[in-house]
Amino acid sequence: MNKQSYFLTDPVRRRNCTEFINSLPTNPDSPLVVTIQERTRSLDQNAKLWACLNDISEQVNWHGRKLASEEWKHVFTAALKKQDVVPGLDGGFVVLGQSTSRMTVGEMRDLIELISAFGAEQGVSFGDDATCAMRWAAHYGRAA
Repeated sequence: MNKQSYFLTDPVRRRNCTEFINSLPTNPDSPLVVTIQERTRSLDQNAKLWACLNDISEQVNWHGRKLASEEWKHVFTAALKKQDVVPGLDGGFVVLGQSTSRMTVGEMRDLIELISAFGAEQGVSFGDDATCAMRWAAHYGRAA
């Protein structure tokens, strides 16, 4: 069976989803799985995230180091998720983190807001793409 997705945006779509589920066969030996989840971040959000991270990486010196965009992503996702750090196998430390591709739209919005606040504190001059991302995050607020 192919994967089926329904975006519950109105009563008609919810009814279609319910009818589809009711039409499915049941089998105790090989049951189907129905998963309900928030929508994950969009490609547009991802592009905006990387625009922000690029501006931060070009302009912020972090404890005497310049970090790449990917490294900044780890710093910000760890801060957002209050993630844990453990010793690495060969020394150093490893952040136990979350992939941004698995973040919900709301989590990605919160991440962009965190980056925006940090950038403001550090005097970062964000480019057009990053500024657009911050306007998007502010516009959608908690409703995204």
